[in-house]
Amino acid sequence: MFSLAKIVLPVDFSERSLGAARYVEVLAGRFGSEVILLHVLPPPHYEFSALEVGGTMLNELFAARSAQLRSELDAFQEPELAHIRTRRLLLEGDPAKKIVEFAQNEKAGVIVMPTHGYGPFRRFILGSVTAKVLHDADCPVWTGVHLEQAPEASAIRFDRVLAGLDLGTQSPKTLRWAAEMAAQCGARLTIVHAAVCGATPAGAPAEGDWARQIKERALDEVEALKRTLGVEAEVVVETGDPPHVVCALAKRLPAELLVIGRGSAAGVFGRLRTNAYAIIRQSPCPVVSV
Repeated sequence: MFSLAKIVLPVDFSERSLGAARYVEVLAGRFGSEVILLHVLPPPHYEFSALEVGGTMLNELFAARSAQLRSELDAFQEPELAHIRTRRLLLEGDPAKKIVEFAQNEKAGVIVMPTHGYGPFRRFILGSVTAKVLHDADCPVWTGVHLEQAPEASAIRFDRVLAGLDLGTQSPKTLRWAAEMAAQCGARLTIVHAAVCGATPAGAPAEGDWARQIKERALDEVEALKRTLGVEAEVVVETGDPPHVVCALAKRLPAELLVIGRGSAAGVFGRLRTNAYAIIRQSPCPVVSV
C-alpha cells in the first residue's frame, strides 16, 4: 500500500546524506510526512583493549563519540527541516539491522538513503549498509548513487515517473506504487519492460520475427496489467539487457524517479533478482525499490 506518512532517513553526515535530505524535505512537504532522522553507532570494539586502551577509557571514548554524534544529528539540516515534523534518534548496534528493524516497527512508508554504487558487479556492494537494507526491508527503499549532486529542494520536481516492470510476481505492487506516486505529484507515468529474447528456439520464426513476437507478448501482458489495476500510462517495450534498457529510457525521457520491483526478505524477484543492483547503480535518477 502506498503511504509516505512516515519517512526514515538514515544519516551518515556525508554529502550524499545531505542530498537525500533534500528529497525527504520535498516529499515531507508534499505528503505531510513525519521524518525520522536516524544514525546508528556501532558498539565499541573491546579488542582495542589489547592496545592498552582499558575498558573504562574505551567506555569514556565511546560516550564522548556518542555525545558528539548526538550534537551533529540535532544540527543536521535543522533549518531546512524546521517546518517538518521530525524525530532525531541515535541508536547503537549493527547499522543495517537497526535501520530495518526500526522501519518495520515504525511501519515506515519508505526508507531514503544513498548508495555508493561500487563496481560493475553485485558483490562489490553487498557489504554496504544500503545493499543490506535493500535486501531485508519490508517497506520501499529510495536510493540514489548521485545524491551528492542533488539539486536544491526548491528545484526538485517529479514530472515524469518511470516504472520498470519485469512482469514477475512483484509487478502489480510496483505499478500500483508508481501510479499512486505519479498521481499524487501530477506526474506523467511511463512503463518500461525489457524483453529478453535469448537464443531463437528450433522451429521458431526467423530471429527478427521471433523478437517481434516476444515484444508483442510482453506488451499484451503490460496492457492487461494496466487494465486490471486501472492505470493509465504510456508503455515502452524494448529487447535487450534490462539495466541498459531501463536506465537508457530514464535518461532519454528524462525521468525524475524510477520505480522497480523488489521482494522483502527473500530478495529481488524475477529478472530483477540479478539486475536490480545494476539498475540502481546506473540509473540517472533516484530509484524506489518496492
